[in-house]
Amino acid sequence: MLRNAPKFYEVAKRIVEITEGCIIVAHNAQFDYRILCTEFKRLGFEYERQSLCTVELSKYLIPDQPSYSLGKLVRSLGIPVADRHRASGDAQATVKLFKMLLDKDTEKNIIKDAVRLNPKRQLEPRHLDIIAELPTLTGVYYIHNANGEIIYIGKSNNIKKRINQHFTNTSPKSKKIQSLVAAVTYEATGSELVALLKESEEIKRNKPIFNRALRRTIFTHALYSFTDKNNYINLKIDVADGRKKPITTFSNRQSGKSFITKITSDYNLCQKLTGIYKTKTSCFNYDIKECNGACVCEEHPEEYNKRVTAIIEKNSYANKNMVIIDRGREVDERSAIFIKNGVFQGLGFFNLNYQINTIEILESIITPMQNNRDTQHIIQNYLRRNKKVKQLIIDD
Repeated sequence: MLRNAPKFYEVAKRIVEITEGCIIVAHNAQFDYRILCTEFKRLGFEYERQSLCTVELSKYLIPDQPSYSLGKLVRSLGIPVADRHRASGDAQATVKLFKMLLDKDTEKNIIKDAVRLNPKRQLEPRHLDIIAELPTLTGVYYIHNANGEIIYIGKSNNIKKRINQHFTNTSPKSKKIQSLVAAVTYEATGSELVALLKESEEIKRNKPIFNRALRRTIFTHALYSFTDKNNYINLKIDVADGRKKPITTFSNRQSGKSFITKITSDYNLCQKLTGIYKTKTSCFNYDIKECNGACVCEEHPEEYNKRVTAIIEKNSYANKNMVIIDRGREVDERSAIFIKNGVFQGLGFFNLNYQINTIEILESIITPMQNNRDTQHIIQNYLRRNKKVKQLIIDD
């Protein structure tokens, strides 16, 4: 392979060009960077670049691994490797490892340091130049000031279009962002659900000055259940109450009313027992012979409650071990949202060739995230709107 390869001086100019203004990422970067500097020194050229080492980052962000050699590390994380010990294969594996490390860097220290150190970003930027570098992908975006600090976080199904809207909007907040922006970084997610969860987590963690200060609750109404004196399970849409445990939540009252109307029809429930028809006697559907008579105690509570329980189980993941499989960032990749014992644990990405069949394997690839009322609302609301999303129940 080396017999007909070019000499270093023949490719040196190209190396300078393609690494200009870049940060070199390598597994054991100290070794690779030293080789580059030594070769350039022989040519009488002082070569200086910023570098990041995926060995050091892995030890910090993925602790307690049995080995941090590239081959063993990517194998344990389910990262596929082709042409091992060849430049192309090792470089591709390092890229995929670095993407995973960026996901696991929840404090965003890698990105913030990169923006701060990049001299280009410290110049007064032209908005068109920033937009030109952004993709039309689904993901989370971060707007930085000249010090690398994150001043706004958002999510979009088209990042380029959304940033363009920020830069052309004439609202007071948008004008302040336009005056302070020095860079926009982003994380592609592929999945809108992953983007929603990451956005919620990142806003709470970083508290950017231009995100709404009181973005703690993104839902106002919830579905609750109770058993009446006749042993029928009643369903009710009500204002969200932090003291009560909801079955599922809604962004507004109208969304909740639409949901309860639909399930009443789909599951042949009683309008009286779902709060749609206020009456002390029979509901309207009973009068037109479309209700089995739970409102007047004609249908046995056990039969009626079976259908209500099915709704509750479908719209709640309480006490379940499950993984939601959604789109990934690439064609051969999928995202995994992990719920353990009914509690959201975090999310990650895996290659289609990597089999996830135990909780232990799943836990090794996910980035832990906070479980709260907002994340529960985001997941349940997304699953209601996207019926085709794959859900797997997994064993301990």
